[in-house]
Amino acid sequence: GGCIMSILTQADDRLNEVLRNLKGPLTDQLVRQPGAFGLGQVPSKQAPDATTSMICGFCATGCSLNVHLREGEGRNLTPTFDYPVNLGMACPKGWEALTPLEADDRATIPLLRKEDGEQHPVDWQEAAETFRDRMQAIIDEHGPESVAFLSTGQICSEEMAFLGSFAKFGMGIYDGDGNTRQCMATSVVSYKQSFGFDAPPYTYKDFEESDVIILVGSNLCIAHPIMWQRVLRNKRNPEIIVVDPRKTETAMQATQHFGIKPKSDLTFFQALAKLIVDRGGVDQDFLAQHTEGFEDYEQFLAELDLEDAVDRTGVSLDRLIEFADLIASGKRVSFWWTMGVNQGYEAVRTAQSMINLALMTGNIGKPGTGANSITGQCNAMGSRLFSNTTNLLGGHDFANQEHRAKIANLLGMDEDRIPPRVSVAYDQIIQRVREGKIKGLWIIATNPAHSWIGRDDFEEIMEGLDFLAVQDMYANTETAKLADLVLPAAAWGEKDGTFINSERRIGIVKRVAKAPGQALSDFNIFRLLSSTWGVGELFKDWSSPEAVFKILQKASKGQPCDISGIDGYRQIDEEGGVQWPLPESEANKSPEQERRLFSDGKFFHPNGKAKFLYDPPADDPEPVCHEFPIRLLTGRGSSAQWHTQTRTRKSKVLQRLAPKGNFVEIHPSDADRLGVVSGSIVEVSSRRGSIEVKAFISTSVPVGNVFIPMHESNTNELTLAAFDPHSRQPSYKACAVRVAVL
Repeated sequence: GGCIMSILTQADDRLNEVLRNLKGPLTDQLVRQPGAFGLGQVPSKQAPDATTSMICGFCATGCSLNVHLREGEGRNLTPTFDYPVNLGMACPKGWEALTPLEADDRATIPLLRKEDGEQHPVDWQEAAETFRDRMQAIIDEHGPESVAFLSTGQICSEEMAFLGSFAKFGMGIYDGDGNTRQCMATSVVSYKQSFGFDAPPYTYKDFEESDVIILVGSNLCIAHPIMWQRVLRNKRNPEIIVVDPRKTETAMQATQHFGIKPKSDLTFFQALAKLIVDRGGVDQDFLAQHTEGFEDYEQFLAELDLEDAVDRTGVSLDRLIEFADLIASGKRVSFWWTMGVNQGYEAVRTAQSMINLALMTGNIGKPGTGANSITGQCNAMGSRLFSNTTNLLGGHDFANQEHRAKIANLLGMDEDRIPPRVSVAYDQIIQRVREGKIKGLWIIATNPAHSWIGRDDFEEIMEGLDFLAVQDMYANTETAKLADLVLPAAAWGEKDGTFINSERRIGIVKRVAKAPGQALSDFNIFRLLSSTWGVGELFKDWSSPEAVFKILQKASKGQPCDISGIDGYRQIDEEGGVQWPLPESEANKSPEQERRLFSDGKFFHPNGKAKFLYDPPADDPEPVCHEFPIRLLTGRGSSAQWHTQTRTRKSKVLQRLAPKGNFVEIHPSDADRLGVVSGSIVEVSSRRGSIEVKAFISTSVPVGNVFIPMHESNTNELTLAAFDPHSRQPSYKACAVRVAVL
């Protein structure tokens, strides 16, 4: 222990030496703070042997974990018994959350690709100055639109805000997006258009208070097992209905399963809406008082052909009528969706078709109701509000001059530092790299070389850059291996900050372990880079995560996500998290632990009403054909895996619980026709490429379809790069393939 502390202390001394050589007002402030960058410090003011609690760093359920400390370091985890999210429960990933920190392949020192083409260790001074010099040279020659960043839903809100503010206000660049574009953009746009703000209305208590729970494109048992436990706590004997082409683990537990044809969701829910109208199930009082646009929607539905809907969805008219009557029965009905809806080529209108059903039956703002999007990443909601990517801080609008003036005044800077337009989307950034328009790219805490749709040519695209910087906790991810500069980052559990979960609950993250080697928290990497860039004075008040949280509180004031009334980290930590909004006017009230939006029937459009929005179903961008006669579906493969497995593969326990290697589920009828034997290796091919996977014969996948989990890198060699026109979210879930026996 003494030897390790000595090494860390020496690293801290080296970093302080770097800072003494840097120019800028922030430098002196940094040097005066012992261990200012998190090296050689005892974590987060915790007693050497004690127990503290904080939010898990995997999914956006936002469970609280008790961290048991020994000599100031986190050694073991147990779920927090009285936290209002998980109530003493944890999934396999939560129990293993500390394990990825201890991996022996952590990034521990900056790496710079030199003339021999290899990445070599360098000190932080050279790394920071290289970042500045290379990025600045590109901007000077090609302009601010020639540099962009790709962010994440994995780091703390305060770090996201610092990244987006430094990049846009300090570096002067226009474009930066997050990997939340891959999971949550559909829900963001749907809520903004329908409600006037990105506002998931629910609380997890609604799982326990519904009479009818409708799960759409969501394998809750696997993807969000703690939420499924909340469903099982429901004492109202609920009807649990799963709408999903696959008979998933969740569908097997449901009272009803609607195995609709892939990507027929929009037709399915519009048919239900037509039947509710035709059968007199509309809540006319709610519509008149709290919505607009229903008359036009009603006229649109009148022209919908129910026989065509039956053909498109594969669901009989009798079952559609039964379902429509249940939704309009006056019972508490809640709609829940996740990636099966969000990752589609007409995803926004599909999500809004469920929002429309909730509105037309008055199932919103009341216990057990709502049109409820379940978030994916641990801090996707923080990204949506505070990353300064597609929204200006606090859900403001880059294109709104009043909003720009408000944020500029708050931050004490000239308004012309704020770009007057919203960033282009993730796929458009990648396309501009392909076209040679973006020449410098900074990727933070995400692995698009693995996860980006149609990834077969991603490496080639990145090779066209003049400079690629990657900031991550591992230097051996598929993306980090491509980098000209790798910046080693601390992980969850090695830094402080906040996450915001699916139900809008802000929770605390604490430093309970030391980052390895010279790795720094993302927050302090941004401090170092901003100082090196020469804009340290602009961020002189951004001295710690909690100081930035207070800035974000001010930025949120007056917005639907107003958190100006929170008494800092103390209240969040002591009260089991705090759901937004909590404005300053309610600061002296102790907020209820479970709060939903729209209980007063007021939405966030200027007239206070929700809008009905719709389009007819669009053509499938890649229908099956003679050459590719089978539909590929993708999704979560195991509760023990997470996204690209960058972290979960570090745990031997999670690896034992998860499937070994990639596999394809195929229906017995298709297997017999193709001569596929369970356990054999087959080739699955699309127009983008071919992969070899193990066959698993199962009736959970419908005839004419196959399923491959999302977690292995080769899956996205097959997927189709089609995008929803409103949200620019990729359509990962369906494309045309063929299967051949090897």
